[in-house]
Amino acid sequence: MIVEHPRELRLKKLLAHGFLIVFVALIMFPFLMVVSISFREGNFTIGDLLPERPTLEHWYLAFGIPFERADGNVIQPPYPVLIWMLNSVKIGLISAFGVLVLATISAYAFSRIRFKGREGLLDAMFIIQMFPSTLALVAIFAIFDSLGEATPILGIDSHVALVLVYLSWVTLHIWTLKGYFDSIDSALDKAAAIDGATPWQTFRFIFLPLAVPMMAVVFVLTFIAVVNDFPIASVLLRSEDQMTLAVGSRLYLNEMRYLWGDFAAAAILSGLPITVVFLIAQRYLVSGLSEGGVKG
Repeated sequence: MIVEHPRELRLKKLLAHGFLIVFVALIMFPFLMVVSISFREGNFTIGDLLPERPTLEHWYLAFGIPFERADGNVIQPPYPVLIWMLNSVKIGLISAFGVLVLATISAYAFSRIRFKGREGLLDAMFIIQMFPSTLALVAIFAIFDSLGEATPILGIDSHVALVLVYLSWVTLHIWTLKGYFDSIDSALDKAAAIDGATPWQTFRFIFLPLAVPMMAVVFVLTFIAVVNDFPIASVLLRSEDQMTLAVGSRLYLNEMRYLWGDFAAAAILSGLPITVVFLIAQRYLVSGLSEGGVKG
């Protein structure tokens, strides 16, 4: 039996806590710098971490509210940040939900149903997901530019077209959920069949509750990836009102003038929907882990 001396154990705890504090401080320092820039006067990146004369000008402009300076000049919001954030949330939620539905149903089929070409399809999806979607930007633009000539809703500068592209990210999550379904005991399938459950009822009432933890992970990862995506959204979205926050924020850093303060406030706002979705999904994740286990 290993015996730990109180003094050695206390020293290990202090070292562990010290390492965690330093690690968290290093991670948080860039974020604190962005927060500091959002409260500084003017649009400068150079200055003290704690602004001498903090101002809410950049935050007023980010929320679309005109700001009156001390000299009487009224500054109008340069860009519709709240509309960009609403577009990001809308596209992110629709894309994440669509990917989750497609990935869950497909993963269950690949895991529990034996059909011809199953292994070939799995291998093909595994190979496809190794190539980043940015490599297909030229093809994506050409496809939706041509589709836009037939119907504008599937053309350039359309949220529908962007969501369709994001749904193609389903391949990675099919593999993730398939591995989770493979780990569930096959005895549950047989027990459900003996009780007279159809394949759909087995999937709906047995496998879905058990897969809640992994489904929550898939939803959160997809939402974060969609909200933070810049290359694809910047190619398909053109008009200012249709942009997402990741694309629109780039307008603050134009060639004539860099609006660092306004950019910092918009950047902090971009993390708000991700934080909210993560906190909500975390609750379901904990619930699924505690209630979705197989009891022996």
